[in-house]
Amino acid sequence: MQPFEYVIPRDHAEACRLLEVGNGAARAFQGGTDLLVRIRAGVSPPKQVIDLKHLPGMREIRKTDDGWLAIGAACTMNGVAAHPLIRERYQLLAQACNSVASYQLRNRATVGGNCCNASPAADTAPALLCLHAEAELYGPAGIRRLPLHAFFTGPGKTALRSGEFLTNIYLPPSPSGALGVFRKIGRTRIGDISIVNLAVYSWPAADNHCEWRIVLGAVGPTPLRAQRAEAILAADTSSAGVEEAAHAAQEAARPIDDIRASAQYRRAMVRVLALRGISDVLAAGGGK
Repeated sequence: MQPFEYVIPRDHAEACRLLEVGNGAARAFQGGTDLLVRIRAGVSPPKQVIDLKHLPGMREIRKTDDGWLAIGAACTMNGVAAHPLIRERYQLLAQACNSVASYQLRNRATVGGNCCNASPAADTAPALLCLHAEAELYGPAGIRRLPLHAFFTGPGKTALRSGEFLTNIYLPPSPSGALGVFRKIGRTRIGDISIVNLAVYSWPAADNHCEWRIVLGAVGPTPLRAQRAEAILAADTSSAGVEEAAHAAQEAARPIDDIRASAQYRRAMVRVLALRGISDVLAAGGGK
Protein backbone atom coordinates (compact mmCIF):
# COMPACT_ATOMS: atom_id res chain seq x y z
CA MET A 1 0.00 0.00 0.00
CA GLN A 2 1.24 3.47 -0.87
CA PRO A 3 1.91 5.74 2.14
CA PHE A 4 -0.49 8.61 2.86
CA GLU A 5 -1.19 11.14 5.60
CA TYR A 6 -4.22 10.33 7.76
CA VAL A 7 -6.03 13.41 9.11
CA ILE A 8 -9.00 13.74 11.48
CA PRO A 9 -10.37 17.27 11.00
CA ARG A 10 -11.69 19.19 14.01
CA ASP A 11 -14.81 20.48 12.28
CA HIS A 12 -16.63 20.73 8.95
CA ALA A 13 -14.75 23.88 7.94
CA GLU A 14 -11.34 22.25 8.40
CA ALA A 15 -12.44 19.15 6.48
CA CYS A 16 -13.64 21.38 3.65
CA ARG A 17 -10.37 23.33 3.59
CA LEU A 18 -8.25 20.17 3.54
CA LEU A 19 -10.23 18.69 0.67
CA GLU A 20 -10.13 21.93 -1.29
CA VAL A 21 -6.39 22.52 -0.79
CA GLY A 22 -5.73 18.86 -1.56
CA ASN A 23 -7.16 19.46 -5.05
CA GLY A 24 -7.88 15.79 -5.72
CA ALA A 25 -4.84 14.47 -3.84
CA ALA A 26 -6.87 14.48 -0.61
CA ARG A 27 -9.66 11.92 -0.37
CA ALA A 28 -12.65 11.81 1.96
CA PHE A 29 -12.77 8.74 4.20
CA GLN A 30 -15.82 7.30 5.96
CA GLY A 31 -15.97 3.50 6.05
CA GLY A 32 -13.02 2.99 3.71
CA THR A 33 -14.26 -0.31 2.28
CA ASP A 34 -13.72 0.90 -1.28
CA LEU A 35 -11.10 3.61 -0.75
CA LEU A 36 -8.55 1.35 0.97
CA VAL A 37 -8.93 -1.31 -1.72
CA ARG A 38 -8.23 1.31 -4.39
CA ILE A 39 -5.22 2.66 -2.52
CA ARG A 40 -3.80 -0.82 -2.16
CA ALA A 41 -4.37 -1.44 -5.88
CA GLY A 42 -2.53 1.79 -6.72
CA VAL A 43 -5.59 3.45 -8.26
CA SER A 44 -5.19 7.23 -7.79
CA PRO A 45 -3.28 6.93 -4.48
CA PRO A 46 -4.02 10.02 -2.33
CA LYS A 47 -1.48 12.08 -0.42
CA GLN A 48 -4.00 12.68 2.36
CA VAL A 49 -6.98 10.74 3.67
CA ILE A 50 -9.47 12.97 5.49
CA ASP A 51 -11.52 10.99 8.02
CA LEU A 52 -15.00 12.55 8.11
CA LYS A 53 -16.84 10.08 10.32
CA HIS A 54 -15.93 11.85 13.58
CA LEU A 55 -17.56 15.14 12.53
CA PRO A 56 -20.78 16.07 14.37
CA GLY A 57 -23.88 14.38 12.96
CA MET A 58 -22.05 12.17 10.48
CA ARG A 59 -23.02 8.97 12.32
CA GLU A 60 -26.48 10.03 13.53
CA ILE A 61 -29.97 9.16 12.33
CA ARG A 62 -32.54 11.68 13.51
CA LYS A 63 -35.92 13.20 12.73
CA THR A 64 -35.88 16.84 11.72
CA ASP A 65 -38.34 19.50 12.86
CA ASP A 66 -40.21 19.27 9.54
CA GLY A 67 -40.67 15.49 9.84
CA TRP A 68 -37.90 14.40 7.46
CA LEU A 69 -35.35 11.77 8.41
CA ALA A 70 -31.68 12.77 8.35
CA ILE A 71 -29.18 9.95 7.86
CA GLY A 72 -25.57 10.93 8.52
CA ALA A 73 -23.34 10.10 5.58
CA ALA A 74 -21.02 7.98 7.77
CA CYS A 75 -23.80 5.75 9.13
CA THR A 76 -22.97 2.11 8.43
CA MET A 77 -25.16 -0.18 6.37
CA ASN A 78 -25.91 -2.36 9.40
CA GLY A 79 -26.65 0.67 11.53
CA VAL A 80 -29.14 2.03 9.00
CA ALA A 81 -30.80 -1.34 8.36
CA ALA A 82 -31.29 -1.98 12.09
CA HIS A 83 -32.48 1.49 13.10
CA PRO A 84 -36.08 1.49 14.42
CA LEU A 85 -37.15 4.49 12.32
CA ILE A 86 -35.79 2.87 9.14
CA ARG A 87 -37.41 -0.49 9.90
CA GLU A 88 -40.74 1.15 10.68
CA ARG A 89 -41.09 3.66 7.84
CA TYR A 90 -38.36 2.99 5.26
CA GLN A 91 -38.18 -0.79 5.01
CA LEU A 92 -37.15 -0.56 1.36
CA LEU A 93 -33.87 1.09 2.37
CA ALA A 94 -33.27 -1.56 5.04
CA GLN A 95 -33.66 -4.27 2.39
CA ALA A 96 -31.15 -2.54 0.11
CA CYS A 97 -28.61 -2.03 2.93
CA ASN A 98 -28.88 -5.69 3.96
CA SER A 99 -28.09 -6.77 0.38
CA VAL A 100 -24.67 -5.10 0.34
CA ALA A 101 -21.67 -7.47 0.50
CA SER A 102 -21.30 -9.39 3.78
CA TYR A 103 -22.45 -8.69 7.33
CA GLN A 104 -18.87 -8.00 8.41
CA LEU A 105 -18.28 -5.47 5.64
CA ARG A 106 -21.62 -3.77 6.37
CA ASN A 107 -20.27 -2.94 9.82
CA ARG A 108 -17.82 -0.60 8.06
CA ALA A 109 -19.43 0.32 4.73
CA THR A 110 -21.48 3.52 4.84
CA VAL A 111 -24.56 4.66 2.98
CA GLY A 112 -22.85 7.94 2.16
CA GLY A 113 -19.82 6.16 0.76
CA ASN A 114 -22.06 3.96 -1.37
CA CYS A 115 -23.55 7.12 -2.88
CA CYS A 116 -20.25 9.00 -3.27
CA ASN A 117 -18.64 6.10 -5.13
CA ALA A 118 -21.43 6.61 -7.68
CA SER A 119 -21.18 3.06 -8.93
CA PRO A 120 -24.06 2.30 -11.31
CA ALA A 121 -24.40 -0.99 -9.36
CA ALA A 122 -24.73 0.64 -5.91
CA ASP A 123 -27.48 -1.20 -4.05
CA THR A 124 -28.73 1.66 -1.89
CA ALA A 125 -29.13 4.14 -4.76
CA PRO A 126 -32.33 2.69 -6.33
CA ALA A 127 -34.00 2.46 -2.92
CA LEU A 128 -33.03 6.02 -1.97
CA LEU A 129 -34.27 7.37 -5.30
CA CYS A 130 -37.59 5.58 -4.84
CA LEU A 131 -37.85 7.24 -1.43
CA HIS A 132 -37.32 10.74 -2.95
CA ALA A 133 -34.03 11.23 -1.08
CA GLU A 134 -32.08 14.48 -1.06
CA ALA A 135 -28.34 14.95 -0.51
CA GLU A 136 -26.90 17.60 1.79
CA LEU A 137 -23.42 18.82 0.87
CA TYR A 138 -20.99 20.98 2.84
CA GLY A 139 -18.44 23.03 0.94
CA PRO A 140 -16.63 26.37 0.61
CA ALA A 141 -19.91 28.12 -0.26
CA GLY A 142 -21.71 26.60 2.73
CA ILE A 143 -24.47 24.01 2.80
CA ARG A 144 -26.59 23.06 -0.20
CA ARG A 145 -29.19 20.38 -0.84
CA LEU A 146 -30.15 18.72 -4.09
CA PRO A 147 -32.31 15.77 -5.14
CA LEU A 148 -30.27 12.60 -5.01
CA HIS A 149 -30.97 11.84 -8.68
CA ALA A 150 -29.07 15.07 -9.52
CA PHE A 151 -26.16 13.98 -7.30
CA PHE A 152 -25.28 11.10 -9.66
CA THR A 153 -23.81 12.50 -12.89
CA GLY A 154 -22.09 9.44 -14.40
CA PRO A 155 -20.19 6.25 -13.58
CA GLY A 156 -18.02 7.15 -10.58
CA LYS A 157 -19.01 10.83 -10.92
CA THR A 158 -21.10 13.04 -8.65
CA ALA A 159 -22.17 16.67 -8.35
CA LEU A 160 -19.60 17.26 -5.57
CA ARG A 161 -17.54 20.39 -6.17
CA SER A 162 -14.01 21.10 -5.00
CA GLY A 163 -13.84 20.98 -1.22
CA GLU A 164 -17.38 19.60 -0.82
CA PHE A 165 -18.39 16.44 0.98
CA LEU A 166 -21.67 14.65 1.65
CA THR A 167 -22.97 15.26 5.19
CA ASN A 168 -26.52 13.88 5.26
CA ILE A 169 -29.10 12.05 3.21
CA TYR A 170 -32.62 13.33 3.84
CA LEU A 171 -35.79 11.28 3.39
CA PRO A 172 -39.24 12.90 3.35
CA PRO A 173 -41.99 11.43 5.54
CA SER A 174 -43.01 8.02 4.23
CA PRO A 175 -46.63 7.97 3.01
CA SER A 176 -49.02 5.87 5.07
CA GLY A 177 -49.44 2.46 3.47
CA ALA A 178 -46.30 2.70 1.35
CA LEU A 179 -44.73 -0.61 0.31
CA GLY A 180 -41.38 -1.34 -1.27
CA VAL A 181 -39.27 -4.25 -2.50
CA PHE A 182 -35.57 -4.42 -3.44
CA ARG A 183 -34.28 -7.19 -5.70
CA LYS A 184 -30.85 -7.93 -7.15
CA ILE A 185 -28.95 -10.54 -9.11
CA GLY A 186 -25.24 -11.15 -8.58
CA ARG A 187 -22.82 -13.85 -9.64
CA THR A 188 -23.24 -15.44 -6.20
CA ARG A 189 -26.34 -15.61 -4.03
CA ILE A 190 -24.99 -13.18 -1.42
CA GLY A 191 -22.06 -10.85 -1.06
CA ASP A 192 -21.52 -9.93 -4.70
CA ILE A 193 -21.79 -6.71 -6.69
CA SER A 194 -25.11 -6.44 -8.50
CA ILE A 195 -25.31 -7.54 -12.10
CA VAL A 196 -28.80 -6.02 -12.06
CA ASN A 197 -30.73 -4.49 -9.18
CA LEU A 198 -34.13 -2.91 -8.91
CA ALA A 199 -36.31 -1.14 -6.36
CA VAL A 200 -40.11 -0.98 -6.57
CA TYR A 201 -42.08 1.42 -4.37
CA SER A 202 -45.80 2.16 -4.22
CA TRP A 203 -47.99 4.36 -2.05
CA PRO A 204 -51.71 5.27 -1.91
CA ALA A 205 -52.77 8.41 -3.75
CA ALA A 206 -56.08 10.18 -4.30
CA ASP A 207 -59.18 8.57 -5.80
CA ASN A 208 -58.30 5.07 -4.61
CA HIS A 209 -55.26 4.93 -6.89
CA CYS A 210 -51.60 4.24 -6.14
CA GLU A 211 -48.45 5.97 -7.28
CA TRP A 212 -45.46 3.86 -8.28
CA ARG A 213 -41.73 4.35 -8.58
CA ILE A 214 -39.34 1.86 -10.18
CA VAL A 215 -35.58 2.49 -10.26
CA LEU A 216 -33.06 0.25 -12.02
CA GLY A 217 -29.41 -0.20 -11.07
CA ALA A 218 -26.35 -1.60 -12.88
CA VAL A 219 -28.04 -1.17 -16.28
CA GLY A 220 -27.04 2.40 -17.09
CA PRO A 221 -24.40 5.05 -16.33
CA THR A 222 -26.49 6.12 -13.31
CA PRO A 223 -29.56 4.63 -11.61
CA LEU A 224 -32.50 4.86 -14.02
CA ARG A 225 -36.18 5.50 -13.38
CA ALA A 226 -38.59 3.41 -15.44
CA GLN A 227 -41.16 6.17 -15.75
CA ARG A 228 -43.34 4.57 -18.42
CA ALA A 229 -43.58 1.43 -16.28
CA GLU A 230 -44.66 3.58 -13.35
CA ALA A 231 -47.40 5.21 -15.42
CA ILE A 232 -48.67 1.85 -16.64
CA LEU A 233 -49.02 0.52 -13.09
CA ALA A 234 -50.74 3.67 -11.88
CA ALA A 235 -53.49 2.89 -14.39
CA ASP A 236 -53.52 -0.91 -14.43
CA THR A 237 -52.25 -3.50 -11.95
CA SER A 238 -53.91 -6.48 -13.58
CA SER A 239 -51.68 -9.33 -14.73
CA ALA A 240 -51.62 -7.76 -18.19
CA GLY A 241 -50.65 -4.38 -16.71
CA VAL A 242 -47.86 -5.93 -14.65
CA GLU A 243 -46.51 -7.71 -17.71
CA GLU A 244 -46.63 -4.51 -19.75
CA ALA A 245 -44.92 -2.55 -16.98
CA ALA A 246 -42.13 -5.14 -16.70
CA HIS A 247 -41.56 -4.88 -20.44
CA ALA A 248 -41.46 -1.08 -20.17
CA ALA A 249 -38.86 -1.35 -17.39
CA GLN A 250 -36.79 -3.58 -19.65
CA GLU A 251 -36.96 -0.95 -22.40
CA ALA A 252 -35.73 1.73 -19.97
CA ALA A 253 -32.49 -0.19 -19.31
CA ARG A 254 -29.26 0.91 -21.00
CA PRO A 255 -26.86 -1.89 -20.06
CA ILE A 256 -23.34 -2.62 -21.29
CA ASP A 257 -21.27 -5.77 -21.68
CA ASP A 258 -18.62 -6.17 -18.99
CA ILE A 259 -16.72 -8.88 -17.14
CA ARG A 260 -19.72 -9.73 -14.95
CA ALA A 261 -22.51 -10.03 -17.54
CA SER A 262 -23.57 -9.23 -21.07
CA ALA A 263 -25.93 -6.38 -21.92
CA GLN A 264 -28.38 -8.91 -23.34
CA TYR A 265 -28.50 -10.87 -20.06
CA ARG A 266 -28.89 -7.71 -17.98
CA ARG A 267 -31.76 -6.49 -20.14
CA ALA A 268 -33.54 -9.82 -19.83
CA MET A 269 -33.08 -9.85 -16.06
CA VAL A 270 -34.58 -6.37 -15.69
CA ARG A 271 -37.88 -7.78 -16.90
CA VAL A 272 -37.62 -10.78 -14.56
CA LEU A 273 -36.82 -8.64 -11.50
CA ALA A 274 -39.53 -6.12 -12.41
CA LEU A 275 -42.13 -8.88 -12.63
CA ARG A 276 -41.06 -10.28 -9.27
CA GLY A 277 -40.77 -6.92 -7.55
CA ILE A 278 -44.12 -5.59 -8.74
CA SER A 279 -45.85 -8.85 -7.91
CA ASP A 280 -44.31 -8.87 -4.42
CA VAL A 281 -45.49 -5.33 -3.72
CA LEU A 282 -49.01 -6.18 -4.91
CA ALA A 283 -49.04 -9.33 -2.80
CA ALA A 284 -47.92 -7.38 0.28
CA GLY A 285 -50.77 -4.96 -0.33
CA GLY A 286 -53.34 -7.69 -0.68
CA GLY A 287 -53.37 -7.45 -4.46
CA LYS A 288 -54.41 -3.78 -4.40
